Amino acid sequence: MATLTDAQRIVVKIGSALLVDRTSGALRADWLRALAADVAWLKSMGKDVILVSSGSIALGRRVLGLAAQELPLEQSQAAAAVGQIRLAGAYEEALAPHEITTAQVLVTLEDSADRRRYLNSRATLETLIGLGVVPIVNENDTIATDEIRYGDNDRLAAQVAVTVGADALILLSDVDGFYTANPALDPTARRYDIIDRITPEIEAMAGDGVSGLSKGGMITKLLAAKMATAAGCAMAITEGSPNNPLKLLENGAPSTWFTAQDDPQVARKRWIAAMKTRGVVAVDEGAARALGSGKSLLPAGIRHIEGDFGRGDPLAILGPDGRKLGQGLSRYTAEEASAIKGCQSTEIEAILGYAGRAAVIHRDDMAL
Repeated sequence: MATLTDAQRIVVKIGSALLVDRTSGALRADWLRALAADVAWLKSMGKDVILVSSGSIALGRRVLGLAAQELPLEQSQAAAAVGQIRLAGAYEEALAPHEITTAQVLVTLEDSADRRRYLNSRATLETLIGLGVVPIVNENDTIATDEIRYGDNDRLAAQVAVTVGADALILLSDVDGFYTANPALDPTARRYDIIDRITPEIEAMAGDGVSGLSKGGMITKLLAAKMATAAGCAMAITEGSPNNPLKLLENGAPSTWFTAQDDPQVARKRWIAAMKTRGVVAVDEGAARALGSGKSLLPAGIRHIEGDFGRGDPLAILGPDGRKLGQGLSRYTAEEASAIKGCQSTEIEAILGYAGRAAVIHRDDMAL
């Protein structure tokens, strides 16, 4: 069975029902402080931690005095706008005593579907993580429509896990795992400790959620598990309401672990290698050697550019002899790449008129 101490990069999803008291609609501050202690514990072991948190609409509706029932879209967006600033502030306040810096990152599902936006999100998250920051990721509910209508962050958490190459995704839920039936309705329901493969029989067991604050049911958690495990990320569902839920999970609290199907980096490389290329970049001998030793492709090593491609599009990488070395996702458009080919990275801003990224294709976005 996977454990948190086995993982290097961990994404934790927190639902509204855990953060917000069902009766009063107020933030569960003591619980959040306990979660912050868990995050500090993981960070003390050198782990990277990313939090994907719901709660902005639940917090905002209380401030605005909105009814507890289903809100119209406009009121949901207004509640999210008011609640998001309070949610981010609550995390900052909870983690500050542990000398942990936080960052608010607002995304939508489209940020993962569009390759250019996906690369930008990945680069931002990687930079924050590299600086020791704990990103607090949430859906941009103030402008999104489908996300609010869907009403859960399970899929988003899985996409974040895939984006950052996480080893483990933890869904803190109002149930302590995946059951053969809804345990709130069927007293004979049995919890799975480990699921190695999501079969049609497993899918048929998923039911609707029973929480009054969050809409995500077990079906959305299975979708998240499919996405995460296919990308090499193990996933756990566990009860999140007790204090210190992550330490409890590590110490054997009831849970269901979905095992990863592959190493996250291997899975990502395979995904990139399977893409249909939109252009070609030919490199010199020095760049070919650098790529072979695990380096990124810098503009100085590029001899020739072909194709009409945009940022995030896959490119074939050719060596000096015309042989294909591999392929990767471009951080520049064809026009930009052509303008900076053969130049030093320090010259990019002077040529393009704005500060670009040092690499044309980063090593993490490359399959050789």
